Amino acid sequence: MKVNTQAVNFDADASLIDFTQKRLDKLEQFYNKIINADVYLKVQKTSAPENKIAEIRIFVPGDDMVVKKTCKTFEQCIDECAASLERQLKKRKEKLAEH
Repeated sequence: MKVNTQAVNFDADASLIDFTQKRLDKLEQFYNKIINADVYLKVQKTSAPENKIAEIRIFVPGDDMVVKKTCKTFEQCIDECAASLERQLKKRKEKLAEH
């Protein structure tokens, strides 16, 4: 799956981009018709420790799914987003199987 990663207001290192690619590649085992994914990584300017935002948009035929999470680290945000997308993709697959 093609993953487009955009880091807003900072430079993402290669390890973060690789982590994102590997984590999102695992989604294909739940739903194999994923076209591509857009990942937006942002840092919020607040004094709170949870200032990292990850927004992931997955494109599937006929629809797209968007998940946005705020956490302490980008890795944690990506994990939580991917877990949420796993649940959504499983539901979508079950609905398609019923028809």
